[in-house]
Amino acid sequence: MDWFTDTDYGLGRLIFQRMLAVLYLTAFVAAARQFRALIGARGMLPVPEFVARVPFRAAPSVFQLRYSDRFFAAWTWCGALLAAAVAAGAADAVPLWASMVMWAALWVMYLSVVNVGQTWYGFGWESLLLEAGFLAVFLGNATIAPPVLVMWLLRWLLFRVEFGAGLIKMRGDRCWRDLTCLYYHHETQPMPGPLSWFFHHLPKPLHRAEVAANHVAQLGLPVLLFTPQPVAGWAALAMAATQLWLVFSGNFAWLNWLTIALALSAIGPLWTAGPQAPASPPVWFTVLVIAVTALVAALSYRPARNLLTRQQRMNTSYEPLHLVNSYGAFGSITRVRREIVIEGTTDAATGPGTVRPAHELHGEPLDRHHVDWYRRRSGQGRPVLERADREVPADAGWQEYGFHGKPDDPRRWPRQFAPFHLRLDWLLWFVALSPAYGLPWFEGFLLRLLLNDRDTLGLLRHNPFPDRPPRYVRARVFRYRFTTWRELRETGACWHREYVRELLPPVRLTAPPVSRTPASGE
Repeated sequence: MDWFTDTDYGLGRLIFQRMLAVLYLTAFVAAARQFRALIGARGMLPVPEFVARVPFRAAPSVFQLRYSDRFFAAWTWCGALLAAAVAAGAADAVPLWASMVMWAALWVMYLSVVNVGQTWYGFGWESLLLEAGFLAVFLGNATIAPPVLVMWLLRWLLFRVEFGAGLIKMRGDRCWRDLTCLYYHHETQPMPGPLSWFFHHLPKPLHRAEVAANHVAQLGLPVLLFTPQPVAGWAALAMAATQLWLVFSGNFAWLNWLTIALALSAIGPLWTAGPQAPASPPVWFTVLVIAVTALVAALSYRPARNLLTRQQRMNTSYEPLHLVNSYGAFGSITRVRREIVIEGTTDAATGPGTVRPAHELHGEPLDRHHVDWYRRRSGQGRPVLERADREVPADAGWQEYGFHGKPDDPRRWPRQFAPFHLRLDWLLWFVALSPAYGLPWFEGFLLRLLLNDRDTLGLLRHNPFPDRPPRYVRARVFRYRFTTWRELRETGACWHREYVRELLPPVRLTAPPVSRTPASGE
């Protein structure tokens, strides 16, 4: 079985598995810390309502069988603990079959999360983590040498990630072809990082060189992955270096880090990993790897065809297990950055005929029973928020909500969060591009701000109303741009913003029922 394994890839496998386990850990922790407000039982897109209308075969998940917030929390924290153990080397300290069970458990557990995550989990790096995680099940551990077939499947995955991204750019926005996209991208990307301001102010000739280098990295180097060593290994290292450039220039969750892990798996015999593992795997493992390779080859038909079509789709899963997917990023570049600024006020309404705020109607604070009533009412297609722009005082003291990753205060410098994924911040960037992106959940988000919902406020950096909820909230669109060097010195602000338009006028809650146990039909 000398053809089946190759000890030269021991180091590549080790690095890939350790990095993948750390990214699993990050993904599970992000899910555990954000799910209640996003997909929890009282969340903006509740899992129970999703599984009631989507069959198991379309979205296989343990939460199709049973859901509660406690169960989801236990599931994700257990996933985080298992990922931490694997990252520390536990999968190499057990027999081969036990190692495979550990990797399979990570894959199944995160698949269960993604398949009920709805809009919040609609990013390409979710499928990428699952596809890479599935292949990791069949990589073996320290008891055997790395199976060559699976190592080649990792290269095939890396090829699709990079080459797909390169093709979608060349087929998409003209600025990729005339090398001008990075005149705008560092400023308009979804979540800038602490160095993005400096990247944006690089000379334009260097921006053009960046784009040209990106084309080489995504359209040229991936082809070299299928050449003999050491050429393939050096090409993979060059691709990893370009991904580090993206890590420094923005926040893209674990996309770049997972791509780096895939690239490092292909370094082959450039370095050795010390003592070499046995080269003879069990027969059952050999048969299983061959079967999985045949499965992936068959499922690769549609992603491969997608690369060749002019109507190329990016970040697409073709089956609910996310085994073989299509990838791509930034086929088009926005030239102007727009951000949603969400504000609230506690000022009283004025004028004749104004309506008292909902949270004062019955002399008691709004609680979870009211949340349930509002959510149920919204699910029935009945209004939850009422427009109140005519009753808000002209001089209302509006106060702004603060977000962790999304630009808000012009003087607040962007932070580094990747590989951690701030899902709400990312989705709000899309809503600023088109309000249609927020149709399923944006009203529910504002509802929870009016209720001072603890779980939702936990996703924010700053709540200007810690003691009582606001009477009204509104959403406005501003144009943001990075300040110049001169403006930065004079004002200390890294952003300059200008009001563009109103996204949503001041709204308030509709009147809740007097009883905490609403009658049927309410």
